[in-house]
Parts: sequence; structure tokens; C-alpha cells
Amino acid sequence: MAQKKAGPVCSMCGAYESSRTRVIKVFDGLNLCTECISYIDNARDSQLKKKSAAEPEDKCGTEIPKPREIKKFLDQYVIGQDEAKKYLSVAVYNHYKRIAQKDSGDDVDIEKSNIIMVGPTGTGKTLLAKSIARLLDVPFTIVDATVLTEAGYVGEDIESLLTRLLQACDYDVEKAEKGIVFIDEIDKIARKSDNPSITRDVSGEGVQQGLLKLLEGSVVLVPPNGGRKHPEQKMIAVDTKNILFICGGAFDGIERKIASRLNTHVVGYGHDESGRKKKRENLMKYVMPMDLKSFGLIPEIIGRLPILTSLDPLDKEALRRILTEPKNAITRQYKKLFEIDGVKLEFSEDALDLIVDKAVEYKLGARGLRSIVETVMMDAMFDIPSVKTDKFVVDAAFVNDQLEKAHFEKTSIKE
Repeated sequence: MAQKKAGPVCSMCGAYESSRTRVIKVFDGLNLCTECISYIDNARDSQLKKKSAAEPEDKCGTEIPKPREIKKFLDQYVIGQDEAKKYLSVAVYNHYKRIAQKDSGDDVDIEKSNIIMVGPTGTGKTLLAKSIARLLDVPFTIVDATVLTEAGYVGEDIESLLTRLLQACDYDVEKAEKGIVFIDEIDKIARKSDNPSITRDVSGEGVQQGLLKLLEGSVVLVPPNGGRKHPEQKMIAVDTKNILFICGGAFDGIERKIASRLNTHVVGYGHDESGRKKKRENLMKYVMPMDLKSFGLIPEIIGRLPILTSLDPLDKEALRRILTEPKNAITRQYKKLFEIDGVKLEFSEDALDLIVDKAVEYKLGARGLRSIVETVMMDAMFDIPSVKTDKFVVDAAFVNDQLEKAHFEKTSIKE
């Protein structure tokens, strides 16, 4: 009769502890050998992998910021322009949803809606795009249309738009194909007349023709280093089907096209002159695709930019808020610079009003505010770091003196 072995026994397989197998007491009444523990671990890992494969991570709904959330974020950096913010928020939100959508098996294919923003200089088109970049978790790049030319000519090729997008995501093609491109100064590639060009326009109509395939969606061969000057470099294939394009431009002079279409010049009695004057002051809000065509954009590119929105000219109230309210307001930037030197900087109310009046006079929008403040603060920035002081106040008299010193037109101080 065989002698019964002494020692702990595995509750699962019945093996005794030996020199090759160790039996571990998990708790009273349950002992497991090392081989059974390894088997349980492998089975658990296998089940977790199957579960994660059956239920892929769904980014839609939880990680996508809603349009109201996007607009609320934009409000922290851009004053006014509520209509443009709504259009931009909805376009970006739908772009996220379109990327995250699952194949439902039906025949509905959601197409992307590229957007074009029209507005005077200094109204916040580029700032809106940069603010969106702070919020988004997709590759984002801003490119300038003024440097683009047809392939083979001096300047940047159209494919360089995608090269910069690739650079923004460290050449991860899959990420780049879900990114957003902001094309600034789109109005600068308008053709010179409304008639088809009979001569080669390498930086105007030719660029528009080249942009068509990018905007609509196609597989584009992109040079990794930009340009086709190095034919030996290997091209990268990028599908632009899921890339959202946002275009912006000042379209200086398009108001005349809009006014002509609306026929704002009325002859006769009884017309509302005050209402018509207000209408003429902000003709941008009445912009239509036909006005863009008259300005010089070809019909094909207008059709690929279905969402058209305009930015309002900035009035005195908006400019006044821009000076102080945004997180990156110019006055806050200077206060931060002086704070680094241990000096508390303050702007008086009449000084801010005078700066706004000057910006309105020169019709430069928000950029005009910055140039005026830079001029006003130049001497202070030069002298204050060398002077022992704890506080510096900018008042209307100081602003007026600095503007006169810089050969600005003489501006009287408000009483």
C-alpha cells in the first residue's frame, strides 16, 4: 500500500507540494499551486482582451465638447462675434461626431462641412482659430494662403498645407487625417476679374484649382519636407476626407459687391435714411456665395465651403471690452510684464477710452489697439525697469503725450 504524502494539496488540481511545484495557501480551505495560479492569470487576461475588443472605446458623447461648451470657451478669448462662434462651434462638433461615428449599415454618409469666415481685418478670425486650437485634441495648423503658388513656381506648393498638419502630429498619418486646417487670407488668392483667366495666374486662380481636391476629400501625395524641390524624397499618402478646412479672409471691398446686389441706393421720398445708413455700415452680415464669386473665388471652391459666416466690425464698446476682459487682453499682458519687475501697472478709465477712440479713428480693429498700446508703453517699458518704483499709472495725459511724441494726430483729452 502506497504511503500518503504529507504537506499542502492544491484545491484545484490536487497536486502535492514538491521541489518543482509550490502550493500557496490563499485563505483557509483554499490552496493553489503555482501552475494553477498561472492558468487563472492567463484566463483573466484573455477575457479582458475579448471584452475590450467587443466594446471599443467610444469617444463620442463623453470626450467631445458640445457646441455650447466650445462657444463658452471661445467667449473667454474673443469678445462678441456670437454668430461666428456658433457656426464654428457647430462645425467643429459635427467634425468630431463624424469621425467618431460607427458604421450603422445604412446608406447615410455624413459629409464634412468646411466653413469660410468673412470679416474686416482685426475682428478676430485668426484669434478664433487659435482659441479653438487651445481646446481641441486633434492636430491643428494655421496656414497662410498668400504664400501658395502652383507646383513648379517660386513659393509653397498647395500640398504644404498637409505637410504642416503632419508636422503638428509628428508625422502620424492616422491622426493627421482627422485634423483641422485653418487657411488664413483666403481672399488673397481670388482671381483678378470675374471672367476666366486667359493668362496663367500662379498665385490666384491656379491655387484655387489646386485646393479643390484637398477641400472635397481625396488621397494626396504629400512631400514630408514641403515642396517638390527634392524629387528623391518619399511621398506620404494622406486622405483628406476627414480633414476639416476652415477658411478666413477680410475680402476688402466686397461691401461694394453686396451693396450693388442689395441696391442700397434709393431715390425718392419716404425711405428710412437712418435704417439704410446702419445697413450700409455693416454690409458684411448680408454676404452670400454669389458675392464671393463676384469677388474672385471660383464657383467650385465656393461649393466646397458650404458654411458661410461673417464677423461684425468692432464698435467702441467691443474694443473697450477687448482691452481688459479676455484672458490674454493686451492690458493684462503689460500688467504681467511689469509684475515680473515688481511694479504694479494700472490703466485709468479715461486712458482706456482715449486708446479706443484712436483705434476707431484709424479703423484697424483689435490690431489697432495693440499697436497704439505698444506706442504708448514704449517709453515706460524702457525707463521703469531702471527706476525703483512700486506702482505706475497710465492716465489720459500720459497717453496723449506719447501719441503726440510718436507723431500720431493730436487727440484732445476728454473732459
